[in-house]
Amino acid sequence: MNPRVGVGVFVTNPKGQIVLGQRKSSHGAGTWALPGGHLEFNESFEDCAAREVLEETGLEVRDIQFLTATNDIMKEEGKHYVTVFVGCTVVGDDAQPELLEPHKCEQWKWVTWEEVSSYHSDPNSNHTLFIPLINLLERRPEFHPVRR
Repeated sequence: MNPRVGVGVFVTNPKGQIVLGQRKSSHGAGTWALPGGHLEFNESFEDCAAREVLEETGLEVRDIQFLTATNDIMKEEGKHYVTVFVGCTVVGDDAQPELLEPHKCEQWKWVTWEEVSSYHSDPNSNHTLFIPLINLLERRPEFHPVRR
């Protein structure tokens, strides 16, 4: 079986926060992840990001840019992904994510990157991160998704 390509989207608001959701799907259930999904045939990373964010959260985004990628082997689940991370800005100063796919996601919320990092570094955290975010934090500790 070949690896699949996933796109994880750092949607940033004017406060420098990003959208994070609690997964309910077949793999990574209960973990916290970015909006995103599978790259479709003939689709660009940018088009995939805009489509997935709109489908999952109802948010419109702009200024989509490639940030980095991770190689995510999920042995227990028999899955292997290359996750392409992109960053973008939400359209609208007070835009709020909606739960448009409740069968795939429990909730969405705005958080800071520092909060996401603390979820991983704090063994007592009740927020377990999805494997691509764990790999990003562990393999690229200098990474920060919010453009300064």
